[in-house]
Amino acid sequence: MAKFGRSGKREVPGLTTASMSDIVFMLLFFFMVTTQLRETENKVMVRLPEASQAAKLERKDLAAYINVGPPTRNLQAQYGNDARIQLNDSFRTIDDIRDFIATERESKSEADRQFMTVSIKADENVRMGIITDIKQELRRCSALKIMYAARKPAKE
Repeated sequence: MAKFGRSGKREVPGLTTASMSDIVFMLLFFFMVTTQLRETENKVMVRLPEASQAAKLERKDLAAYINVGPPTRNLQAQYGNDARIQLNDSFRTIDDIRDFIATERESKSEADRQFMTVSIKADENVRMGIITDIKQELRRCSALKIMYAARKPAKE
């Protein structure tokens, strides 16, 4: 009877990397499709005021954002240092808020329109008169759910 013997040490075969590029591209494609990029560019500087109590916004997709503050440094030469109102990607006036709220409502589904919240992100040094004017205009167009963005107080 013949004996089959192995003459050398047994070696582990090398790891094949042929499908590694497929996996990497599949992951890359997945993250490209699912990642949401910032929709608007901040054109105003906003340092949020501190709040003694804060609640987190439940659904951010139902919020319409109004930013109020001085223009960023690269836009101050063009627009000055006074506080400005930013709706989406452009500076607007108080009179434009009604159209802004109407288009935001139209972009929501019929069932979600009643849950729409207006979030006011105002710089802590903005005059209260501007905020009052914004609130009055929101009241005129029946946008009564208003949230003020604030930061948590610094822990001592």
